[in-house]
Amino acid sequence: MLLRFRSRDGMFRVQIEANDDAALLVQMIQEQLKFVPIGAVTISTHPSGNPGQLLTTLKGRKISTMGLKYACNLTRFRVDVRHGDLFFLIYSEVQGEEHHPEFDHTLPLPNVQLLKSHISIEQDAVDDFLEKQDGKIPRGRDHRMCKHNEKGMCDHCIPFEPFDQKYLDDQKIKHMSFHAYLKMLNTHTNKYASGTSFIPPLSEMDFKVKKNCPSGHPPWPEGICSKCQPGAITMQSQTFRMVDHVEISAPSIIDRFIDTWRKSAHQRFGFLYGRYEPYDKVPLGIKAVVETIYEPPQRNETDGLQIHLPWENENAIDSIAQSCGLTKVGMIWSDLTDAGDSKVVCKRHIDSYFLSSLEAVFSAKMQNSHKNVSRMSETGYFGSKFVSVVISGNLEGGIEMSAYQISNTGMAMVEADIIEPSTDPSQLLVCPEEDDRYIPEVFYRRRNKYNVQVQENARPAFPVDYILASLTHGFPSEPKAMFVTDFPIENRETFGESQELSHVAKTLGVRSGAITEEIIKRISDFHFLVFIKGMGILEKSEEEALGRVVQSKKIEDYELLRHSTGWENLVLVIRESSMFSTQSLVLNYPA
Repeated sequence: MLLRFRSRDGMFRVQIEANDDAALLVQMIQEQLKFVPIGAVTISTHPSGNPGQLLTTLKGRKISTMGLKYACNLTRFRVDVRHGDLFFLIYSEVQGEEHHPEFDHTLPLPNVQLLKSHISIEQDAVDDFLEKQDGKIPRGRDHRMCKHNEKGMCDHCIPFEPFDQKYLDDQKIKHMSFHAYLKMLNTHTNKYASGTSFIPPLSEMDFKVKKNCPSGHPPWPEGICSKCQPGAITMQSQTFRMVDHVEISAPSIIDRFIDTWRKSAHQRFGFLYGRYEPYDKVPLGIKAVVETIYEPPQRNETDGLQIHLPWENENAIDSIAQSCGLTKVGMIWSDLTDAGDSKVVCKRHIDSYFLSSLEAVFSAKMQNSHKNVSRMSETGYFGSKFVSVVISGNLEGGIEMSAYQISNTGMAMVEADIIEPSTDPSQLLVCPEEDDRYIPEVFYRRRNKYNVQVQENARPAFPVDYILASLTHGFPSEPKAMFVTDFPIENRETFGESQELSHVAKTLGVRSGAITEEIIKRISDFHFLVFIKGMGILEKSEEEALGRVVQSKKIEDYELLRHSTGWENLVLVIRESSMFSTQSLVLNYPA
């Protein structure tokens, strides 16, 4: 049969048999459209291209039954292909681009060639995974609106994009995920169908005065011009968030953390160690899975606490976490006050504050020191996945957890020394301008009493909420925690909890002669690993082997560790100690 095709570059005809595979037709069309990426071509029976299908999706079908609806008249339609039928090919205008074979097949995300400086950037594994996903939300066929067959598709059943605002509103998702936001930017920044070079769609905010201005004047603070000074800042709620959910792998992690408050009424601070994983409740979402909390040395009070950062053995603790496949994902602190009637005072609510100005600035500084690595950014960094979790009282008088992140605008303003905490916990101050500190104009948008959006000057202060992004949180329905025992927690001597050699002896089953499976379960505790590293007996390779045992829980991994020299020496030291019940140890943490 003879089929006719009309495109923006002219008409042509193709001679083909009705029983031939449509892949042959695709090949013939590709020969005609030499400089057009075939994966970006849509075929339709209507000049507007609607309804239509990607040409490459026809592969595997017979020519006579390609599934395209053809109008016989205003009321009758047919789906079989006949001799002489006319089809329309729709694609973007291409002006002299070279043909790229990598676009000749359908992929969720075309294999673009990144700049050499960005290829070498090693980002989180979850980012590598989500970059390869298209994230589209499938929709079923609407029996009232869809007029095509089961294999067809139209505007009423085409999948939603992960950044589709209507879908997000229907699902009550306030912030789209980072990778949905990234894909939304990519649709405008990089036209994959045209085969042009890749442009990083992300750029970090920078509100500092540029040091090397091309205008030739003396550098700041001796000179400044419009080219080197930052522009005005207009704040509004961030539409995306870098992390969507915080998952605590077991309730006992939080229960043990607030146990010091139950005993002493003192507040507590800790770092969250875990990993980042895809989160399926949000399109292309990310969740921070918390496996343990490490409590650095601190001075605790009933109404606050003091910590010194970085603390002395931070690198050693990070290396222990790394041996278990974990990283620092955030921080947590308590803000609890007993109401006197078995309830907790509710301090944080819509009429007061959710995160105080002091906490917000501290969180921004921590996020700036734990920036997110991204090859999609011009600088190689964009935002931060570092989360802040606060435990406080809720409206019902119970203990509740809340998770937040500071927006990218807030991070950049803190880094540029533009904002600072105030005595009012719900307000951030705009810093005064000084001889060596340039402060740009800062505005924020709000709705007035007439529900009209107006722009306000942020001086002298503005609400903290403008730089906050709230996260969801919870526990898994089927907990599979990595650390399953309760070794005493470090730095709690003032609360009557200490780590001693007797605890190590009990964990290793030196006295009881515990079986291998029981020992593997007992040593699966992060605080035990920290104590063992502080003893300084195991070599680096043996510490990594211990981490593998905790991760895998496999007997063969434990057997390899058990026969190592360092582990045998450790067991010997514990066994020969004659003061299991009271013997303490001065710990030294090698880097």
